[in-house]
Amino acid sequence: MDAFKDRLSQRARDTSRPALAHQSRGRSLSSAEAALSDALMEIMGEGAHDFAAVAEALKARGIEAPVSGRRDWNLALLEAELRALNADLDAAYAEHGYGA
Repeated sequence: MDAFKDRLSQRARDTSRPALAHQSRGRSLSSAEAALSDALMEIMGEGAHDFAAVAEALKARGIEAPVSGRRDWNLALLEAELRALNADLDAAYAEHGYGA
């Protein structure tokens, strides 16, 4: 688990504003997006911060890329997936606002 993320979620609940726990999301994450998010948190928590190393770790874990469905991670795929996910989440936020 990610202690920082857990603390933010708990603080949002403590203030009686549970929507703030996910305030930047205009929609829920898909299961593939959630799996990628969890894997990224674990990988970076283990000390990998260079995107090429992160891509190799995703490949080694067999994580499915949410947009393309690929599992052969490399730096270009990681950048493309993050760019596409960010654009999609930005569009959802623009349409639905926060706390979806």
